[in-house]
Amino acid sequence: MSNAKLLVPILIGSTALLVGARMVSWETNHPPVGACIGECYQAYVADQKVREAAEAALLAQASPADLGKRLYTGCAACHGAGGEGGVGPRLQGQTQAAIVEMLTAYKNKETRGAQSMLMWGQAAALSTADMTNLGAYIESL
Repeated sequence: MSNAKLLVPILIGSTALLVGARMVSWETNHPPVGACIGECYQAYVADQKVREAAEAALLAQASPADLGKRLYTGCAACHGAGGEGGVGPRLQGQTQAAIVEMLTAYKNKETRGAQSMLMWGQAAALSTADMTNLGAYIESL
């Protein structure tokens, strides 16, 4: 048989197997995704509010360095988990004021080095409080 004649039965067989497998799926006893309505949705909303309130209470008690640590996860890829440097320069040993000054310059799209364009995007989303918190964390490294 030629390759073209073999291709048609293979395609038909594969399609039949996929359709049959889907009809006999182990998921048939599970509710469909997105079916949380009515009481289910109300319970979800209430639970979400409790989680948000608990998170807000924890954040209110956190130190600036703790808050900065949460933000630093986005920095670690280039600056290293402990600020030791890598693709980006070493941050260990920098003061909070120096970090805030640098991030403010980047937010204002000032050129500070070869990777300034990359840092402009990183700093653009940071608030003044975020910069202060990042500075506190980096100073603690």
